[in-house]
Amino acid sequence: MRQALALAAEAQSLGEVPVGAVLVSQDDQLIATGYNKPISGNDPTAHAEMIAIRFAAQALGNYRLGGCTLYVTLEPCPMCAGALVHARLSRLVFGARDLRFGGVRSKFQVADSDLLNHRLEITEGVLAADCLQLLKQFFAERR
Repeated sequence: MRQALALAAEAQSLGEVPVGAVLVSQDDQLIATGYNKPISGNDPTAHAEMIAIRFAAQALGNYRLGGCTLYVTLEPCPMCAGALVHARLSRLVFGARDLRFGGVRSKFQVADSDLLNHRLEITEGVLAADCLQLLKQFFAERR
């Protein structure tokens, strides 16, 4: 999660909402990283999670990412949560909840819904205070 926080800080330095993601294999080997780029990339789907998933699929040569874990500083939105399910990730670890758009716990429960054919193991609150502080700082500077 510390590496994801460093990526989030990198996003913040570029004027992006500070969210970072790190995707690792079953044996904790780094596969891919990502940070928010929707503003700089003019791409509403360029969330940290989506970028990490894309790079991981390319690196592994497979659109299925079974056995992998995604660490992300902010609770994924519904779009990203759906992508995690489609990619068949095994586990999601996130820092802070997203009370406005959270697709995993706060607003929806997409990633482990009984309605879907795949569910992720979810761990929340890892370094949550650090993740939340970075977001609060970012938005305070813009007000």
